[in-house]
Amino acid sequence: MISVIIGIILITFTIFSVLPSFPLNWGMDVVAFLKGCAPVLAAFLGLICLFIGAADIKDKKEANMNIYIVH
Repeated sequence: MISVIIGIILITFTIFSVLPSFPLNWGMDVVAFLKGCAPVLAAFLGLICLFIGAADIKDKKEANMNIYIVH
């Protein structure tokens, strides 16, 4: 329950800090950050997907070999 409350507080702060009508007005800084981190994040997620795909192929091969051994 505490994590839900903290999540709501953080989302509220994010909205408060990004909107131009509030004092912080970090909207353009957030956009600049997202533009800068997008290529790095894409490469990181691609690497994770590559590892997950390789592990999935390995598991399928092992499961296929176990079928032949059991029968």
